[in-house]
Amino acid sequence: MNFAASCIFGLEGLVSDELKRLKTENVLAENGRVLFSGDEAVLARANINLACAERVQILAGEFDARSFDELFEGVKAIAWDDYIPKGGAFPVKGHSINSKLFSVPDCQAIIKKAVAERLKQRYGTGWLDESGAKYQIRFNIMKDRASLYIDTSGEGLHKRGYRPQGNAAPLRETLAAAMVRIARFKGREEFCDPFCGSGTIAVEAALAAKNRAPGLNRRFEAENWSLVPQAVWAREREAARGREYSGDYRIWGGDIDPRSIEIAARNAERAGVSDIVSFEEADAAAFSRASRGGIIVTNPPYGERIMEKEEAEKLYRAFGKAYEKLDGWRLYLLSSHTEFERAFGRSADKKRKLYNGMIKCDLYMYTGEKR
Repeated sequence: MNFAASCIFGLEGLVSDELKRLKTENVLAENGRVLFSGDEAVLARANINLACAERVQILAGEFDARSFDELFEGVKAIAWDDYIPKGGAFPVKGHSINSKLFSVPDCQAIIKKAVAERLKQRYGTGWLDESGAKYQIRFNIMKDRASLYIDTSGEGLHKRGYRPQGNAAPLRETLAAAMVRIARFKGREEFCDPFCGSGTIAVEAALAAKNRAPGLNRRFEAENWSLVPQAVWAREREAARGREYSGDYRIWGGDIDPRSIEIAARNAERAGVSDIVSFEEADAAAFSRASRGGIIVTNPPYGERIMEKEEAEKLYRAFGKAYEKLDGWRLYLLSSHTEFERAFGRSADKKRKLYNGMIKCDLYMYTGEKR
């Protein structure tokens, strides 16, 4: 089968690397997705193990669609019956950007009708009973090019299962995992998040240190399909457990809000990493470490939510002064504030554009070398 792992813009390279390590075939990174291929085991393996992707989808087909007739015929030509059994439910959702077929409801209706016609012919029936398992069809029409998928994940892969509640501005788990990987944290150094909020970055760092598959304790839509035997899911989960590490890790999260610390501690417990993560009520402006070398990965308030920009800048200045006193600590800080470097008091050694939801951000990277 051909698959597409969708991801936040800017994370395609990380997802591509993950897929290569999972021994998938024909890995190709494109904007917002990474294509790959494999069998049913690969479908399960990708869902269970991918840390930075948003969902795993079967790429059913792609074709040009400049009219509703072209869309109908292109969809009908796809072998939906290879995936959707008799009685399977196949709701349709998607979007259209910069295309002649701009009406999403009309596109949904055409795609639904075309898939239904294909399945009726295949199963020799005049109507379809959609009372069985769900095969969510997703479409993307970009510049008159239609891509049709079947979602295998169900809930997005950022839903690890450990965070039923967050604080006022939660960071998506997949983005937190990506920040940890960009920082190249492997569990050897001390790891800190002085603006930990609900603890997502620290928890993802702990999962990375343990090499624990993020989807190990949740279910996926394709587990309800006859296409993928239950034994395949069991084998892939067992294989993932066999790849875990154990060790003496030092992972810390601090926040000035005591309620956030309580939430973070509960999230770490649900994730099964409370033994290697500690949380503490602490002011980031007073952050200090006597030890030489370590990694800070953090997501402070931007000034767009929670705080006004002036307050955010004041906080950046205070944290910048605290960071200057550290010896050899690398810093990876995500912010959308356009004046971050000025307020922080130091230009980043490197920057990387990332998106936190719909907010365009920069990941500011500092090597820890004194200037």
